[in-house]
Amino acid sequence: MAGLTLVYDLVLYISISTIIFFIIKRSRSRRLRLPPGSLGLPFLGETLQLIAAYKTENPEPFIDVRVKRFGSIFTTHIFGEPTVFSADPETNRFILQNEGKLFECSYPGSISNLLGKHSLLLMKGSLHKRMHSLTMSFANSSIIRDHLLVDIDRLVRLHMDSWTDRVLLMEEAKKITFELTVKQLMSFDPNEWTESLRKEYVLVIEGFFTVPLPIFSTTYRRAIQARTKVAEALSLVVRQRRKESESGERKNDMLEALLAGDDGFSDEEIVDFLVALLVAGYETTSTIMTLAVKFLTETPLALAQLKEEHDEIRAKKSKQEPLEWNDYKSMPFTQCVVNETLRVANIISGVFRRAMTDINIKGYTIPKGWRVFASFRAVHLDHDHFKDARSFNPWRWQNNSGATSPVNVFTPFGGGPRLCPGYELARVELSVFLHHLVTRFS
Repeated sequence: MAGLTLVYDLVLYISISTIIFFIIKRSRSRRLRLPPGSLGLPFLGETLQLIAAYKTENPEPFIDVRVKRFGSIFTTHIFGEPTVFSADPETNRFILQNEGKLFECSYPGSISNLLGKHSLLLMKGSLHKRMHSLTMSFANSSIIRDHLLVDIDRLVRLHMDSWTDRVLLMEEAKKITFELTVKQLMSFDPNEWTESLRKEYVLVIEGFFTVPLPIFSTTYRRAIQARTKVAEALSLVVRQRRKESESGERKNDMLEALLAGDDGFSDEEIVDFLVALLVAGYETTSTIMTLAVKFLTETPLALAQLKEEHDEIRAKKSKQEPLEWNDYKSMPFTQCVVNETLRVANIISGVFRRAMTDINIKGYTIPKGWRVFASFRAVHLDHDHFKDARSFNPWRWQNNSGATSPVNVFTPFGGGPRLCPGYELARVELSVFLHHLVTRFS
């Protein structure tokens, strides 16, 4: 009975606080010319509509309906906060380029809590700049060419060797990308420990777009429990590697760089950093792999041209000979397929930021403290920027940027100071995966 009373008091407190918050916000908002839109219900806003849309195969209606009604910049209320959505490429570019000046990184509590306060996604200022540079140094073209490509090729082959007549492609893609990321970060080859860790990660990721209250969301509660298990497992690895590093035994991976750096990171900070990088390298790339196969299966001409390109590469090599950097650079149509998959799939649908001051843009004011969401997905699927934008057409990339707009509107990896540091690595992994898939399976 006491427990029910506590829950009731908590709900009442949240409700009253939210109402007061809305009264204060709306009284100030009336003095500003806000982007048009709707704040929806108190506290919940339009969060449930957004989550419901993104759990379907077609999340576009959430943005489509509001863009049609309010325009390419509109106001909503999601994850407990008023948020300005941008489906406008110029506004998105303005947001990305003014990181740290007018906007700062800000994500919903569910994502922030699960990644950890020391994750790269949430870092700011000079620390973010240093750590972003460090991450890029482990995923640039020369590192991929000289060190990572051989592991990518080997692990993709290893997994495909174990495939039987029927496989669940998404599950297999997740195994491949997770093990590639673990290898890059901590030098682990596939084993029972890596698979156990991956299964916990599945639960963590499921909690990203939920209401961050364990009382109300069983999905979020499971995600928090899984995140604790992941942190404990990674903490053991970090402690062991710290001992090895101090005794002079060192490896050439991201974890070693974190341990040897001048910042003197604690175990907790390193764990948070690894948690976020594992998410970034795992979920997004595996989904892109799966959707690339889906789109190609639905576009037989593209699949046939892709297979022809890779059969030519394979014909010059022995059966077990791995791909080399020159082979990767000899895949022009593959890069068209990669670009079009990134454009249509939009795994990074956009980025959240917070206004550091009142910001005037396109005739509207974004109030200080409000969250903004720059939607890449909305731009990539806009017929004003790409002809037949919602059709998979890799040939659009053969002669130009793929877009009908004069400015660059293709931002699958974000931009500005927070450009995804693993963008080239993701492209290589997908290209190698497609090579072995189309040359070994029909």
